[in-house]
Amino acid sequence: MTDLFQSLAQLENLCKQLYETTDTTTRLQAEKALVEFTNSPDCLSKCQLLLERGSSSYSQLLAATCLTKLVSRTNNPLPLEQRIDIRNYVLNYLATRPKLATFVTQALIQLYARITKLGWFDCQKDDYVFRNAITDVTRFLQDSVEYCIIGVTILSQLTNEINQVSATAFLIEADTTHPLTKHRKIASSFRDSSLFDIFTLSCNLLKQASGKNLNLNDESQHGLLMQLLKLTHNCLNFDFIGTSTDESSDDLCTVQIPTSWRSAFLDSSTLQLFFDLYHSIPPSFSPLVLSCLVQIASVRRSLFNNAERAKFLSHLVDGVKRILENPQSLSDPNNYHEFCRLLARLKSNYQLGELVKVENYPEVIRLIANFTVTSLQHWEFAPNSVHYLLSLWQRLAASVPYVKATEPHMLETYTPEVTKAYITSRLESVHIILSRDGLEDPLEDTGLVQQQLDQLSTIGRCEYEKTCALLVQLFDQSAQSYQELLQSASASPMDIAVQEGRLTWLVYIIGAVIGGRVSFASTDEQDAMDGELVCRVLQLMNLTDSRLAQAGNEKLELAMLSFFEQFRKIYIGDQVQKSSKLYRRLSEVLGLNDETMVLSVFIGKIITNLKYWGRCEPITSKTLQLLNDLSIGYPFLSWLLGKTGTLSVRKLVKLSAVQFMLNNHTSEHFSFLGINNQSNLTDMRCRTTFYTALGRLLMVDLGEDEDQYEQFMLPLTAAFEAVAQMFSTNSFNEQEAKRTLVGLVRDLRGIAFAFNAKTSFMMLFEWIYPSYMPILQRAIELWYHDPACTTPVLKLMAELVHNRSQRLQFDVSSPNGILLFRETSKMITMYGNRILTLGEVPKDQVYALKLKGISICFSMLKAALSGSYVNFGVFRLYGDDALDNALQTFIKLLLSIPHSDLLDYPKLSQSYYSLLEVLTQDHMNFIASLEPHVIMYILSSISEGLTALDTMVCTGCCSCLDHIVTYLFKQLSRSTKKRTTPLNQESDRFLHIMQQHPEMIQQMLSTVLNIIIFEDCRNQWSMSRPLLGLILLNEKYFSDLRNSIVNSQPPEKQQAMHLCFENLMEGIERNLLTKNRDRFTQNLSAFRREVNDSMKNSTYGVNSNDMMS
Repeated sequence: MTDLFQSLAQLENLCKQLYETTDTTTRLQAEKALVEFTNSPDCLSKCQLLLERGSSSYSQLLAATCLTKLVSRTNNPLPLEQRIDIRNYVLNYLATRPKLATFVTQALIQLYARITKLGWFDCQKDDYVFRNAITDVTRFLQDSVEYCIIGVTILSQLTNEINQVSATAFLIEADTTHPLTKHRKIASSFRDSSLFDIFTLSCNLLKQASGKNLNLNDESQHGLLMQLLKLTHNCLNFDFIGTSTDESSDDLCTVQIPTSWRSAFLDSSTLQLFFDLYHSIPPSFSPLVLSCLVQIASVRRSLFNNAERAKFLSHLVDGVKRILENPQSLSDPNNYHEFCRLLARLKSNYQLGELVKVENYPEVIRLIANFTVTSLQHWEFAPNSVHYLLSLWQRLAASVPYVKATEPHMLETYTPEVTKAYITSRLESVHIILSRDGLEDPLEDTGLVQQQLDQLSTIGRCEYEKTCALLVQLFDQSAQSYQELLQSASASPMDIAVQEGRLTWLVYIIGAVIGGRVSFASTDEQDAMDGELVCRVLQLMNLTDSRLAQAGNEKLELAMLSFFEQFRKIYIGDQVQKSSKLYRRLSEVLGLNDETMVLSVFIGKIITNLKYWGRCEPITSKTLQLLNDLSIGYPFLSWLLGKTGTLSVRKLVKLSAVQFMLNNHTSEHFSFLGINNQSNLTDMRCRTTFYTALGRLLMVDLGEDEDQYEQFMLPLTAAFEAVAQMFSTNSFNEQEAKRTLVGLVRDLRGIAFAFNAKTSFMMLFEWIYPSYMPILQRAIELWYHDPACTTPVLKLMAELVHNRSQRLQFDVSSPNGILLFRETSKMITMYGNRILTLGEVPKDQVYALKLKGISICFSMLKAALSGSYVNFGVFRLYGDDALDNALQTFIKLLLSIPHSDLLDYPKLSQSYYSLLEVLTQDHMNFIASLEPHVIMYILSSISEGLTALDTMVCTGCCSCLDHIVTYLFKQLSRSTKKRTTPLNQESDRFLHIMQQHPEMIQQMLSTVLNIIIFEDCRNQWSMSRPLLGLILLNEKYFSDLRNSIVNSQPPEKQQAMHLCFENLMEGIERNLLTKNRDRFTQNLSAFRREVNDSMKNSTYGVNSNDMMS
């Protein structure tokens, strides 16, 4: 006993050290000792003693946390009786110790919630022992306020725990393969059996609390009200149908309230309760009330019929009107934010035609407009909330053409006010930001600006003549002031900066409203208005460009590029009517008579930016993106015309400025192409975009003109020769060589991507091979450890071997396909062997230093193997080891990657599984020849990939599994037939390995079947293809699996489930011919539908797929 007390004293001391000490070493030692305690066999008994006799809150916290880990563990779980005892002990402990520290109470409630969730389907004497939550907390709710808070918190935490697809989902049972399925079963059962009772209870308690005139000076009553609101919010925020929506889709969210809850929402007192609470409690509580109202306002439309919905909406709008008439609490940022969300839901969940029929609509839309205008004018207050207000007005404005109601919507009155408030408030903000330190400039957050402008583009097009008149007036004022300041010798830099800031906003907004043009709804008058705006921006551009040699404004330039992008999308291209009034206005004011002249303005701006802003990465990359977009044109029309490049692109190529670029793409003219020793190697990414655009433009008139091609390639030829010269000497400037080579291969990758026709690509291939390929190989050999060098080289090679648009078509007498694969094999082998010498790489650097390069090698090998330009049979026939080397390197690289990493890094998983798909389809003999541990590794990776969230990965795994199963089935069929030719050695060995380890294939059979029956299977066709082979290879196991699933159903459902399985195999023969597979796929669709119908109304336990563990 003395030892026990000493041991408890030591634990208490360790807890104190962990939570109180400031010495890092002491804390780490304490943490290590406590981790060992958690894993010790007597942890459970000592936790109970700590709770009983521990003298500090920290020891109680440790005990609660350890118990939560114990009940959550999957290997060696606690027996049912022990978990029931812990649950009862926790409830008694909370009931007898009301004065516990808050964090201890919270930890114990978390323990109760976890036990309840994980044991939801556990039975004892036909009783679901963990489903009595409301009964469990009744004694708390009937006691004092302190106990009532504990009871409500238990229900709140339980609702939250069951709703969360968190780590707990992965702890349910030993089978962690399908945690989401089991989580949904528990959540659905909880929703159907308990959630509405909990919601009703919380609403009743809120009514009682509000009816008693809460003493809001009493801390405990404060706490009770807060917990009740949290509980109600958790109920309304429950994921009712398993959609797991995230907050990023907040404004589109519909709350899928079950039909059985209708009575609560048809009763207007429920809605009224929350509006009354909002007005009667302090502002600090109001955000939770408003959050509840947001969820209530978002209940699915189909819960009501038309008359009920109109009545519900009327009550909702009345409540909103009352808040707007008494806006004092909205000065709190949290209240304001939630109220903006509530306003947005008025339109995301209801139609304008329904809103205008509400009795108080004219008054409410006036109040909302005034509220929006005031909010926009206070731009520095809660900027993230403005999104919801603009979202409301955007949806209202977009609905105007479709509203059929006779009642006036009055948006023609209020929308211009909102547009004006947004524009003027942004302009007024400029001076304030420049004159005060510490204020954030909204223009710095380009993502937020772009989001708001997208919304404004729709709002501003409503009553467009008013928007346009305002923009013209404000632009003319600012532009005139700006011009006068530039001509004045005494102008202060501050005044110039203010006008540039105002013009930046105006250029952004003009671009946005032009981008909001909808072709079917626009008129000639509106196009003429667009012309007025475009003329002004282009005149401003001429002014600012003329000053770039002295000074420039980066934000204004970015706004110009945003404007050009919108202008290009709407008015440049083969689909635009050139008789547009916009073009007429451009001709009158600026002398731009046709699209060719407008294109010359675009190209002039692009060249100017590249000349003066080459060292400014944001401007350079956006400028090159604009050039790239122009060079693409409209590919569909190009295809129709049967020409290289669309009409607008062909016009582009004829411009002298474009010809200048094609003939002078050197650092002398474009500074960003220079090798600046101060910049990082990764800063050269934009070069690929530049050369992709140039490559497309060159191809328009290139044809078979090799002289023109060689002339274009002269700067790149010189760069390659320079690197070759450096490599030929023993000592050279490594940094210069790296920069030259990285810039060069990025340029070449852009060209290779653009050359998607056979003629042009063959010119590139003959230019680079064999002359310059050794330089790329040498670079990989020298700098394999530096991803800044290897990544661009590997990506170039992956592009060169990619048979895009069938461009790699060699003549029948040409060995180039084989020679190209040899180079590919050499690069993969060299990089692979060297990268494996790196040794242990820190986890946070493993992707950058190792896995990214390996991923590109996998993509490269996949492109080469599936390109259909190499006959791979000739390699072994003529003793060429290129194919073997590449495949063996792939295996070495693969085995160096932990399974978890294959799925943790999306690009790696996509490249690996797509390569594996090609290997299992065309090189199954190679897979069959591998060592048993390698085969098991590959099969395990397929098994894990079947449950991946990425549908592409999952589909690829199905395809791989189908090829492997088909190969196995064929070899088994052959081995049972009397044949004169025996199976080859690889096939025989592969069969032997599979027969030694049947559990791998059986596990995949149960995985696929489980996904089809129990999960939201988004690629059912792909899943069906390997399933037939899996069943035919494991007929006894399939029979046992079927019986297990049938027996797990309630007795009244078993016959229906048995019939579903009978129908699945009806008419299916014992072969894998296409006709038989197609029949099985059809049967599977019917099977899934019938099984879902059968299980819809049954409550089935988690153990329904015990065999699938």
